[in-house]
Order: sequence, then C-alpha cells, then structure tokens
Amino acid sequence: MSDAAHMYDATHIEVLEGLEVVRKRPGMWVGSTGERGLHQMVFEVVGRAVNENVAGRAGSVAVALMPDGEVRVTDDGPGVPAEAVGEAVGPCLEDMLTRIHAQQDAGGRRAIAVSPLGNGLGLGVPNALASSLTAEVRRDGVRWVQVYASGVAVGPPTAAGPAVGSGITLAFRPDAGIFETVECSFDVLAERFRELAFLNRGLDISLSDERSAGECRSERFHSPGGTRDFVLLLGEGRGTGALVQTDVIGFEREDPRMAGAVEVALQWRDSDEERVRTYANSRPTPEGGTHAEGFRDGVAAAVNAYARQRRLLTSADADLGADRIGKGLTAVVSVKLDQPGFRGATCAELDNTEARFGVEEAVREHLGIWLERHPEQAAAVIGRRRAGGGR
Repeated sequence: MSDAAHMYDATHIEVLEGLEVVRKRPGMWVGSTGERGLHQMVFEVVGRAVNENVAGRAGSVAVALMPDGEVRVTDDGPGVPAEAVGEAVGPCLEDMLTRIHAQQDAGGRRAIAVSPLGNGLGLGVPNALASSLTAEVRRDGVRWVQVYASGVAVGPPTAAGPAVGSGITLAFRPDAGIFETVECSFDVLAERFRELAFLNRGLDISLSDERSAGECRSERFHSPGGTRDFVLLLGEGRGTGALVQTDVIGFEREDPRMAGAVEVALQWRDSDEERVRTYANSRPTPEGGTHAEGFRDGVAAAVNAYARQRRLLTSADADLGADRIGKGLTAVVSVKLDQPGFRGATCAELDNTEARFGVEEAVREHLGIWLERHPEQAAAVIGRRRAGGGR
C-alpha cells in the first residue's frame, strides 16, 4: 500500500449539505448537463403539476417558455401550505422545494412519471439546478411568494396579497453555469406532452413559447380518444400500408392481481413493419419488459385460437408465430401500477411478473371477442399472417 493511501483519513471526506450534492454531481440526477438533462429538469417540475391534474385536483397545466429564459409551470390545483403545518397534512412549500423525493400525496391514483427517465425526484433537484426559482402559491384566498437562489431560500414565504383562484406557479431559470445550454426545445417538450395526453385522457396541458418578440407559438394537448388516437397517429406517421382492419381495437382493464390497470390499442396495416410502444405509469419502456411480453403472448393466443376455431388453420398447420402476427401491427400498451419495478437503473424495462399474466389475459380475452364480432376483418388479418404478410 502506498504512503498516499496511508494518509487517507476522515479529513478527506467531503460532507455535502442539503441540495449541494445535486449541484456537485448534476448528471447523476438528471442524466446529463446537456440538452437531455435540461429537459429532464423541466419534466420534473411539470411532473408535479401533471399529477395534480391526473389525480383530479387540477383542471389544467400550463407551461410557458419566457423571453427572459424563465420556464413557468402553472396549475389550478388546491396548492400546498406555504408554511409547515405538520407531517399529517403533508409537505409544505419549502419541504417540496428543498427535499429530494418530497412530493404531494398522489390522491389515491397511480402517479405518472412525466419524465422519460421517470425518476420521480420531486422539486428539490430542479430547484437545486436553477439559478433562481420563484414559487407562487394561491391558497385559501392568499397569494404566497417565496424566492430561491441555487436551491437555497432567500427568505421565508411571504403573503403578497389576495389570490384569485388556487394553484401553484413555479418560475425558474436553469443554471447556465451547470447546463451546456439553457434553451429548451419546444418540439422536445411538445412531443412528450402530446404523448402524455394520449396516455392520460383526463390531462389538459398547454405549451407556449414567448421567447421570440412579436411571435408566440403555442399548442394544447388533450386526447378524448386516448391510446386509440395514439395508434392512429403512429399509423399515419409510418406513411406506408393500407389498413387491413378499419377499427382500432382498444380496451382498458383493472386487475387487482397486478395491483394496477392495463390499457391497450392496436391496429394492423398492410406493411412488414411492426410498431409497438409500451409504457409503465406513462414512462416509456423502450426495452419492453413483462407488459410487452404479456401483450405478445395474448395477441398470439387470441389469433391462433380464433384461426383454429374457424378452421383458418388446419390441424397440420403450426401456430402462427409472434414475428408473423406482428407484421404491420401498430399498438400502444400502457400499464398503471401501484408499485412498478424495473430491470436496471434506466427504468427502460418493466419487471413486474404479475403484469405479464394480467396483460396476456386481458389481451387474449378482448382481442378474442373482437375477432368473433368482426369475422371479415379477422379473416383479412389472419389471411395476411398465414401468407407471411408484407407486399
């Protein structure tokens, strides 16, 4: 052992207080200090507001990119106590803004993960990575304001007059000393908010860009059709292949065995391409996982059972494989779980065993019913699978 190693003692240990650990190693918390990390920071702030909407406590969420570089996130929920009122009531404003993972109760609903990374860090991390943050709470007829600098409160919450309505507005500037860029991409934010609106039909979220003088770009995201609308958009986006079946097959099911719910929409087109997107608590799972496996098992079981019942497959024919059934398939598989678990730190692959069986059973039953009720479209779907699909 070297002399330098012998010299290592407690004096070499650096103790970081509060949110200093976040500012010291920002990439550990938001993935990077580039554009990806910048958007992750914004998504964490938006996440709290969106969950208020999904939980039924707020009617809308508004996100604005301001000319001075601020990002403003506003909801019309009930707000939070501006000052500490005891653990039984929940976190107050300063708790939420200075503690990691300190968040409001999800209201008995499955909180969604707005960020594609889905870490659910709460507001402490983005506050630490903002050069400044101003929090405004409108609650019980009073407007409260508190200002932060680099995650540290400049002063206590201050009553700033009467409030119109209720809710919270967080206006923050990403720290240019931490991030390589502090210019958010409207298109990146819009893509994720649009996706969230498809996956959460009660969600009403708007995005406005006021950074250019005399020009404001804005979009509102709300999808009454949910995942069915998502499948239609994905199908149009591919640009090839006529519809094999006219309906978008869609259903939802609550399953206590998996402590959650599943929502699925699917449609076949005349194409060799398969496009299946999977989500867990609205978090993309690009590597799939148990819900994706259950979906494929359920589709294969339903199609093969129907084909044999109607003698579209003979006793001498092998079952249609998942690769053949998947040709031309566009689908969205979304599960909302009380306790989602993942394989690996990136949360890209779901690992809940019960989800596989719950999704498989739901897909097998609902797709089987659809096939029975639509024999002509079912024959077209299975006919292409038997022929190998494609053109």
